[in-house]
Amino acid sequence: MSSNQVRASHILIKHQGSRRKASWKDPEGRIIMNTTRDGAVEKIKAFRDDILSGKAKFEDIASRHSDCSSAKRGGDLGPFGRGQMQKPFEDATYGLSVGEISDIVDTDSGVHIIKRTG
Repeated sequence: MSSNQVRASHILIKHQGSRRKASWKDPEGRIIMNTTRDGAVEKIKAFRDDILSGKAKFEDIASRHSDCSSAKRGGDLGPFGRGQMQKPFEDATYGLSVGEISDIVDTDSGVHIIKRTG
């Protein structure tokens, strides 16, 4: 990892407005097509509360519920630099301290919470 890179994990919940309306756990996109942005936000807020209160581990929720294929790695995206992720995602990640979890971040992919890991 070079000095200008960060490393992060995330949990993604897709919704009707998402760019790709399918995921590893919803290949036909049936759930995603019926999920409003508000519904996705509610779901991710509940996950965030459980993580922050210590009720659940970020990695466990990511591997079970994230709509990103990174779920298989507990949400880990590995190291990345500027210009590799969608701008709101990048800005949020660079704005976090290591170990910190973001508020809800909206991108073309859906709604995320991000944990900076490096």
